[in-house]
Amino acid sequence: MVKSGIKILQGGFQNILSVNCFTLHVIHHFAQISTKQYLAMEADCEEKADRVTLKQVNEKAYAFWTDVLGSPRHIVAPMVDQSELPWRLLSRKYGAQLVYSPMYNAGVFLKDPNWRKQCLATCPEDRPLIVQFCANTPDAFVEAGRYAQHMCDAVDLNLGCPQMIAKRGHYGAFLQDEWDLLHRIVTAAVKELSVPVTCKVRVFADIEKTVRYARVLESAGCALLTVHGRLREQKGHKTGLASWEHIKAVKESVSIPVVANGNIRYLSDVDACLAETGVDGVMTAEGNLTNPALFTGKMPPAWCMADEYFELAKQYQPHQSAARAHMFRLWHKCLPLHPDLRTQLASAQGLDGIAEISRQLAERMKASCEGAEIDEMAAQHTDGSEVEPWRCQPHVRAPLTDTNTGDVLGEKRTHPDGADAEKPKKIKRPANKRKGGNPAVSREVRKSAAFKSKFKPCTACSGNPRGMKCDHELCRACCKVHSVRNVFDCTGHKFSFKSRAERQQKEADQAGAVHATDNGDASNGALHVAAAADDGTSADTATQCEATL
Repeated sequence: MVKSGIKILQGGFQNILSVNCFTLHVIHHFAQISTKQYLAMEADCEEKADRVTLKQVNEKAYAFWTDVLGSPRHIVAPMVDQSELPWRLLSRKYGAQLVYSPMYNAGVFLKDPNWRKQCLATCPEDRPLIVQFCANTPDAFVEAGRYAQHMCDAVDLNLGCPQMIAKRGHYGAFLQDEWDLLHRIVTAAVKELSVPVTCKVRVFADIEKTVRYARVLESAGCALLTVHGRLREQKGHKTGLASWEHIKAVKESVSIPVVANGNIRYLSDVDACLAETGVDGVMTAEGNLTNPALFTGKMPPAWCMADEYFELAKQYQPHQSAARAHMFRLWHKCLPLHPDLRTQLASAQGLDGIAEISRQLAERMKASCEGAEIDEMAAQHTDGSEVEPWRCQPHVRAPLTDTNTGDVLGEKRTHPDGADAEKPKKIKRPANKRKGGNPAVSREVRKSAAFKSKFKPCTACSGNPRGMKCDHELCRACCKVHSVRNVFDCTGHKFSFKSRAERQQKEADQAGAVHATDNGDASNGALHVAAAADDGTSADTATQCEATL
């Protein structure tokens, strides 16, 4: 009878989520269950309570996804110096339902008010919008988020940048092993900011580890998780294919909205990714840069996209480096055919200069069509057939080949660290060409702390490495602000604000001296004219003197 009563108590307890520790203690005392059973029931109670709390948080996450963002399926990724306001508006016109700002370094963002104002440039049509920061401390990320939260719909933490500058600055994908730090950053931001906090990550080679990583961010309060299906090491010529299998595993393991990133070149890739992974939306970066109309399923002429971009650029004035980079992406198939214009585009100054090179390139490509009718909104060719070079089309990287045999390296690889992956052969460079420059420096020395100390942090922002020859021990961005404010020079970063000011002052003094000399000569000439008139000199002589003056 007693045993049956204990079973009833245990069975009823399993269905009650609100049982607290005091209730468990009462059951333990009166039912006389074992301590092992009691501890197991207590752990189960805490786990179910966490599930209830997490479920409530995830319900808010999906409410944000549907009510605020509008359940977007077509998303443009955050791209450094590339997803600026004019490009975001152009992308929205051609099907993008959610766009991100470029990635901003939180440390520099907080230090430079002028740059901060440029970063936060937006307009009423630029919504929904998510602003992305890279940071490695809770304080920096939260403080940067406070500046941006009133001008966007969410703040994103970049955990996917694989570049060397991210490694030196200790942010981006180089934080993906520090789960405790990331949990503290996201938790602090969720608590302090008035908008949701989202994250963008890369995957680990191990799917299970990737899933655990995603759950850590989910438990911290992340409202939206974007998963780039590539490893941290997959960049540049080693980019390779993204693993949708990893993304699918994350989607099946968390209960917040998940966005897939990687392998999106055509609109058909978007549909395939949604079907294979079950994600809520699909993000593209490089595909959007080469074809802003990707989400429409069309391949318009590059000059149409360029002209529309420059119309928006006239209104919102992006930096010329962004405009130049966009033209290199849009015309990537045509520029090799016209190397003279490629050289001019690289050195063109100002938005008008860059737009003029784009116009000349458009005229040449139109002339090459020999009067044939141009379909400005042709459908995308996804079957590998040849496309006119002047159409917006994806950039396809050539596979790596062995220089000796000509064989394609890694041709059978589905993922860089997959079980059946074929590893590419490593080609050793001569010792004098290896990183480090000095063949006498051993690998152990190059890896030592003393050798790496040349990359010391900036004394102002501590986020970027300082310039090795900077006179003020600052990174380039902080050094520029410091030099402008205090009128200093910097030989390392080649800033000459002090020298320029002294040169301008010297030129102004010389101009003043010349002006004073000219005034003195004019006064002497006038006296001579007056004397000539008093002496009865002829009017013709006086007139000649005035003409000479």
